Amino acid sequence: MGHSNRAGLSMPEAIVLAGGLGTRLSSLLMDRPKAMIEVGGRPFLEIMLDRLAQSSVARVILATGHGRETIERHFGNCWGGIEIQYSVETLPLGTGGAVWKAMKSLSGEEALVLNGDTIFDVDLAALLSFHRAMAADVTLALKPMCDFDRYGTVECLDGRILAFHEKARMDRGLINGGVYVLNRELPGRYPFPESFSLERDFLEKMAGQIKIGGFIQDRYFIDIGIPEDYARARSELARMRFPHTS
Repeated sequence: MGHSNRAGLSMPEAIVLAGGLGTRLSSLLMDRPKAMIEVGGRPFLEIMLDRLAQSSVARVILATGHGRETIERHFGNCWGGIEIQYSVETLPLGTGGAVWKAMKSLSGEEALVLNGDTIFDVDLAALLSFHRAMAADVTLALKPMCDFDRYGTVECLDGRILAFHEKARMDRGLINGGVYVLNRELPGRYPFPESFSLERDFLEKMAGQIKIGGFIQDRYFIDIGIPEDYARARSELARMRFPHTS
């Protein structure tokens, strides 16, 4: 997350999706939730929260499920000056269900939403300014990628997302970087079953009906969801200096 903050721009609360099972990393997790896997001698979620603190985020809602006790014991109600609240799912809700539930705890009109297994070095203040200037319902941070087949791609024109496309071998394209701004009223306007996917059931199906902004930033991105990228994260993040703020 970028360090800059626009003068007078107060950052909204952040929701971090930290309930993932990490099935593809199960041999490395030793019963920990995926967001607590160690990178450079620290839980991955620590690095994420420290980055949010640097970006002047004052309150974080951790959407937890599997292994939530481990997370609550480690972070408590405050981390690095950030107030921590928990939104607990007792049954798997999917990414959409987890976000809709956590948004009930918001006090502001918007929320930053971040995947708990991804670091995308987005300038969050610039993302928020873009979202507001676009008057978007939701804005995604998009990462340009080359030579990939692991991610679906996003079709974007003049800052507005038109469509989402399935995974395929691509020479180049834009991917969803797992960092969003969502307006608080969305769950009220678009009720879903308790469990649903934010990506497939909401974003992909609503792309032509609501205004979805696409904020492109070609900055550092790592997703630890598969063993190869987790190994890369361990070496890269250990070399990068992420101040420890607790």
